[in-house]
Parts: sequence; structure tokens; C-alpha cells
Amino acid sequence: MSLADALSAVLGAEIEDLTRLTGGASRTTWAFTARTADGARPLILRTGEADEVHAGMELEAQVQRLAGAQGAPVPEILASSNSVEPLGHPYLICSAIAGETIVRRIQRALDDAGRDKLLRQCAAALAAIHRADPNDAELSDTDQLAQWRVELDDMNDTTATFEWAFRWLDRNRPKSLRTTLVHGDFRMGNLIVDGSELAAVLDWELVHAGDPAEDLAWFCIRAWRFGAPRELDAGGLGSIEDFVTAYEQAGGAPIDRTEFRWWLVSATLRWGIICRFQAQRHLSGQAPSVELATIGRRVCETEFDLLNLLGAPLVTAADSGEDRDSPGLHGRPTAAELLEAVADFLDKDVRDATTGQVNFHTRVAANALRMVQRELTSTGAEAVRAAIADLGADDEAALAASIRRGDFDERADDLLPALRYLVGHRLAAAHPGYEQE
Repeated sequence: MSLADALSAVLGAEIEDLTRLTGGASRTTWAFTARTADGARPLILRTGEADEVHAGMELEAQVQRLAGAQGAPVPEILASSNSVEPLGHPYLICSAIAGETIVRRIQRALDDAGRDKLLRQCAAALAAIHRADPNDAELSDTDQLAQWRVELDDMNDTTATFEWAFRWLDRNRPKSLRTTLVHGDFRMGNLIVDGSELAAVLDWELVHAGDPAEDLAWFCIRAWRFGAPRELDAGGLGSIEDFVTAYEQAGGAPIDRTEFRWWLVSATLRWGIICRFQAQRHLSGQAPSVELATIGRRVCETEFDLLNLLGAPLVTAADSGEDRDSPGLHGRPTAAELLEAVADFLDKDVRDATTGQVNFHTRVAANALRMVQRELTSTGAEAVRAAIADLGADDEAALAASIRRGDFDERADDLLPALRYLVGHRLAAAHPGYEQE
């Protein structure tokens, strides 16, 4: 039985224009029209395999109904099932919502008044979500920090900066933890925006019970302002203070501003671990992808952000690079020059001749080659190794293990300059100029 026929049986309607929209990390989305004697209605189908990380489809449907009852903008849920019958996968069917999800298009369409309006609507939507009782969905609070530690350890990979962030978070955990329904991935990109109106909150697969400040902080990490100016650090829409104040004015619980820094550090660390996890999906062969592979090099961006949040501003390593005209053992063009030529070919000729996902992945591939080019011409590696050795560690893995044991809890003044230098060296290859953006 085809997917359209199976949908027709579920909804008791004729299915038209079934179109696959995305194939994301955990869910696939389809658009279609359901036609009955009463007329045609545009709908959305989400499918995805069951796993231990993401909420099941029936739970997604339940929490959206709970949040919607409190005033959060959510699609109308028509059907959901955790069973693989009859569609071949667990599924959720909901109403289609008009609007835009691509963040840069949303940003270009907003003026100052529109950004302020959307910021307040996002804050109000979170306040509504947090009024829902997680017990109604049989959700209990879990230690997210402990879960991220397990995920990192399962990959058998960490960084010295990650370990310093874990130590800081462990030693400074807020005492006034509250438990509400937490969306888990509330950010620009997971919202439908119609003009300057928040039309719907999407992607509930990471829903759980937790502190409401977790959702607020996640919205405010640097990655989710998508290149917007620094002063628009809440989703690229406004200031963090304006966002938190709007949340409180919309009925959200009071947020302690000092404690909120803890949640920002926690959210930034989480994004760094996600970047490493996405790269692992490529490295393990689970999901070979140039995009996932390149995301792994964004870890140093989160390290930079963590050091800034923890009061250790970065001083970028001064990597001047080797003489680009030096032929080396293999003559000219050098390896770096070959990479530059291929990157230029991808970025110009291939991108001009392609569209859609291939066009996007071509840009990602060109960027990956330029990372390798900068790494090949870097001269700072020995200085970084020397800085680590000065701390009594053989390499970064040994330094990370020492930090985890607490060996540097009272030696931050010794540790942080080395971390700044290490992260600066990585940034010089992965994303030069990130510290100025």
C-alpha cells in the first residue's frame, strides 16, 4: 500500500499533492491535501523511527494539546500513533500553518517594531508552554547535564574547555530549580512566523520536564541569532533582558538574572555537545554527510562562547601560516593551493549550476576544504602543545581528564590562558573572525 493510500485510510479522505518537505535528523515531514465532501484541507504529516532520545509521536501530540490549551500557538493535531501501522512509521498528522521558518528570510522581513513584536510573542508562547503541567503528560524531571555527560562519554571524546564548563556548572548549580513543561528546542528555525506574527511552535520531539529557564536560555545562545548583531542576542530579535522581562510580563515565573548565566553556559555547552554528536553520526558511518562532518568543526565556536561566558575572553592565536609560495617536497601547486582551487571551483562553477540541497552542500564542502587549507598553513600547533605541557599534561585528553578530576578547580589563572590559546588556534582554522562577529 502506498503512503497516500494509507493516509487516505487513516483520515477517511482523498489524498492529493503528497510532497516530502524535509528529511531531518529525527523526523521526516510531508505536506498534502486531504479532500472530503466538505472540501479540501492542507495538512502536514510527520514520521520518524522510535528511539530513546526523542519523544514518541503520541507524546508530541499530547504536549502540543496541553500547551495549546494554555494559549501557546500550535497546529491542530488530527491523529498520532507510535505504531508503525499503517504508515510504516510512527506518525503525527496536523494542520498546515502558513508562514516562514527560514530564519534569514524572517530577519530580512522585520523592522525594529516587527522584531520587538515577535520577541514578545515568543516570550508569551514560552510562558504559556510553561503553564502546562508536565504531570499531565507523565513527564518527570531529569538531570539534563548528566545526560549530556553520558552522551559525550559514549562518544569517548571531550575537550578541555568542555570539561572546565562541566566543572563550573557542577559547582555553581542554581538552588531554586523549578519544574515545568519544557519544549527542549525552542529557537528560531523551529517557529513558523507570518510577517511579524508568531504563527506556531514546531518540533516538540525533545520535550521534557525541567526548569523554565532552560527554554529561555536555549533561545538566547549565539547560534540561534543566525548572524544578527550582538545586541540582538535573544534569537536575533532583541536583548536578553527585554526577552526575559517580556516573559515575566506574560505570566512566566520570575527569572533570577544571576542564575540565568548558569543556564546560558549550560545551553551553550549542550549545543557544543550536539555539534560533536552530529559529527559522530558521520564518522561512525550512520549518516555519511559533508554537512554533519563540517558541523563537528563548530565545536570550537561553542568553546569560544563558553570561555566568554565564564569570564575568560579569548585572545586568538597569531597564526601567520607558512610561506604559501614554498613548493615543499611535492612542488607547486602546494596542498593548500590545490585545496583553494577546488574550493573556488565548488563555490563558483558548481554552485552556479546547482540548486536546493546540492547547492547548499556544495557551499558546505567548499567551506570544509578551506578549513583544511587554513589548518595546513597554520604554524601554532607546537605553541599550543607547549602551553598544555606547561600545565603538566601530555596532550589535551590528559588535560581534560585532569580538569574533570578537579585538579584545576583552584588553578583557573593557570588553566584559562592555555584554554584561550587552544581554542584560538582551532578557531583560526575553523572560523577566522568569529570573535569579531
